[in-house]
Amino acid sequence: MMKVMTLLSFALLMLAMACNTVSSTETVNLKDLAPGLAAAATVPKGEQTAIFAGGCFWGVEAVFENLKGVKDAKSGYTGGDAKSANYDAVSGGATRHAEAVFVTYDPQQITYSQLLAVFFTVAHDPTELNRQGPDVGPQYRSAIFYTDAEQKKVAEEYIAAIDKSARFKSKVVTQVVALEKFYDAEAYHQNYLVRNPRQPYIVRHDMPKLEDLKKKFPELYKG
Repeated sequence: MMKVMTLLSFALLMLAMACNTVSSTETVNLKDLAPGLAAAATVPKGEQTAIFAGGCFWGVEAVFENLKGVKDAKSGYTGGDAKSANYDAVSGGATRHAEAVFVTYDPQQITYSQLLAVFFTVAHDPTELNRQGPDVGPQYRSAIFYTDAEQKKVAEEYIAAIDKSARFKSKVVTQVVALEKFYDAEAYHQNYLVRNPRQPYIVRHDMPKLEDLKKKFPELYKG
């Protein structure tokens, strides 16, 4: 997996990426965020994976699906056991599962740090505890499920840098926990936004995320 970048360049990137540093109409130029960043990081070979939870998985999946370098994004459940890994059970909020998205990406095209930047800047509000917008309950918690020690370190330093920057009115509540097992969600949840673009929930809560992604990260936006 990828090597941890130098602390200085990493902190510069994190501070620049905090959600409130740019308005929804401003462009984030990734090349200008932290000079020398590319030289400070070792790019791993082969496909890599990352798992994020940030509320209803429909919108989170759609955001990551629209990033260059992302090969696949699947909606699913993680944090609980196999028996309870289904929508009816998870919706009750007592399964320990979170609605999450399993991202497969090419680190030659997009880095784990850039995925984190999109996660915190566009995909959800990391200061909301056990909810996102109208969806309430621990199944909608903000969480990063790391697959190795490198991801854990990068995610924790990212959150610390955001909090230190005081860009949010509240502290980041995103959990950073080890991935145990990811369970794919039911087929009708996969690519939900693409198949249901006029569904009222999608129109109100998720389409704006794609517009925000397009404006803030044009270099990463795949469309």
